[in-house]
Amino acid sequence: MRQAPPRKPGHPLKLAKLGDFTADARMLVLALMALVVGSGGAAAAWLLIKLIALVTNLVWFGHISTATAYLANAKPSLWMVAAPALGGLAIGLMARFGSEKIRGHGIPEAIEAILIGGSRMQPKVALLKPLSSAISIGTGGPFGAEGPIIMTGGAFGSLFSQFFHLSAAERKTLLVAGASAGMTAIFATPVAAVLLAGELLLFEWKPRSLIPVIVASVVSAGWRPLLFANGPLFPFAGNPDLPWWGLFACAGIGVVAGLQSGLMTMLLYGAEDLFDRLPVHWMWWPAIGGLGVGLGGLADPQALGVGYDIIGNLLSDHMVAREALLILLVKSAIWLIALSSGTSGGILAPLLIIGGTLGWLEGQFLPGGTSFWALLGMAAVMAGTMRSPLTSIVFAIELTGNVHVLLPLLAATGTAYAVTVLLLKRSMLTEKIARRGQHITREYSVDPFELLRVGEVMVKAVDTLPAAMPVDEAVAFFTSDERRHKSYPILGEDGRVVGMATRADVLRWRTDTRGKEATLYDVASDASLVVGYPEEVLGRLADRMVETDVGRVPVVTRGEHRLVGLVARKDILRIRAATRAAEDDREAFFGQTQRRATEKPAKEAGETA
Repeated sequence: MRQAPPRKPGHPLKLAKLGDFTADARMLVLALMALVVGSGGAAAAWLLIKLIALVTNLVWFGHISTATAYLANAKPSLWMVAAPALGGLAIGLMARFGSEKIRGHGIPEAIEAILIGGSRMQPKVALLKPLSSAISIGTGGPFGAEGPIIMTGGAFGSLFSQFFHLSAAERKTLLVAGASAGMTAIFATPVAAVLLAGELLLFEWKPRSLIPVIVASVVSAGWRPLLFANGPLFPFAGNPDLPWWGLFACAGIGVVAGLQSGLMTMLLYGAEDLFDRLPVHWMWWPAIGGLGVGLGGLADPQALGVGYDIIGNLLSDHMVAREALLILLVKSAIWLIALSSGTSGGILAPLLIIGGTLGWLEGQFLPGGTSFWALLGMAAVMAGTMRSPLTSIVFAIELTGNVHVLLPLLAATGTAYAVTVLLLKRSMLTEKIARRGQHITREYSVDPFELLRVGEVMVKAVDTLPAAMPVDEAVAFFTSDERRHKSYPILGEDGRVVGMATRADVLRWRTDTRGKEATLYDVASDASLVVGYPEEVLGRLADRMVETDVGRVPVVTRGEHRLVGLVARKDILRIRAATRAAEDDREAFFGQTQRRATEKPAKEAGETA
């Protein structure tokens, strides 16, 4: 039998240097692109605000102007019922014959584009979304501009990225950068916009994505004084001196806000189910919803439109109890009706109003001033509904310029967040996506494959085949009745791996023209041999196994290439089980020794009896 000379396996692997992060020079390229995307997001926000003002002035006051206008002083009339319905009809036609992506409040659609569409948006969405939102809000729709601008800014970032050779992950980064830039321009909240990206849109926490988003938000914030105004949008200087039980009251505000958020979410999708049962095409739903908006406007015209003036009144305490209660009821009702009808508009401003009015009413019975509790109600409802507590805290601080309410905000938003994640499996933003058949998770954790080394997972006792084994013996070995692995490492006499023998090789070896005298060394090729090293991170080896479609990989020493173990797919899958066990297995350590010592004699006595 011919002896096999030693041979090194092919494809020597150079291990990448390990570090805390995986960022490289591509991050700087994306950051430079984010300069353009941030400017584009700010410009899109300015354009949307002007479009909303233009439609509002034209529809309700009969003149052409882009000055900010509110509907608190609009006179109740039949036109107040007809205008939202006509606006809804226009949006239904745009969605039917333009793009269905303009329906809804924008954030779920942005998430879908990120997770499903490879972060590619169509140009017509970038055009039709702000136009439809301007029509919806300008004709009285009870929405904010932030949802549409998040989608519009994201569409700009996506379109810009499609001019370059970028990966889906890089396109996602620029899409989210545009969305964050738009939110920054609307509310002057750059830090909250970055946190929203991390908590809601990026689905990761990496420098590769965070740095460009930060760049875009900073650029947008730099443009804002030129496009809008400088300083906080709703200044609030209150610094309440709470009693010792004040933080418990803040947590109580959070509990109520969490219940309010859960109720609004259930009512919204219940109303959407009712629209789905209507015997008419969905194109007509926004018009039907517009009729409901108009009827609500007859009861309280303040509830129509964006309602930033209401937020200002709540935080400046220019409000009375009857007015706050009426706004809470009417705004909630018409917002749910309009949003469930599939029209175009955002949710953030309505959430601030709905949560703020309830918090203001609760503040009638609490110390510290009603405006303070209104602010807590706004942030808590936002945290509970969007499941983004950190964003909500920083958003409230940037919106008001008041850092003294940080601790009360933390108590309120944290409690609201806890209530909603326990009560509801999905948020208002993700339920729509789930109803379309997609499952997403909002929980981030470190990949266990990036924490383990190959040597910690590999099987050390490995069955092998000698390189000097004749092919006929190898064929008989694989075709015997005994249960075999799908592949085996082939070893030379010096213990080095020279190849892998698989079942698929058997059929090829049967027809090999080199004769029966051939050995495994003669027919096995090491050119495509995939190996692992004990000291390398398991995730790198798992990536190579996926790329090469290999199920079993020999683990060798660096340099000498001697076999020390083997990693199979089932070994990698066991990591999943270990991760689950770390989450689910509960065990106490302190105080257990004494208890076990007393339990053992009792158990033995019972067995004896």
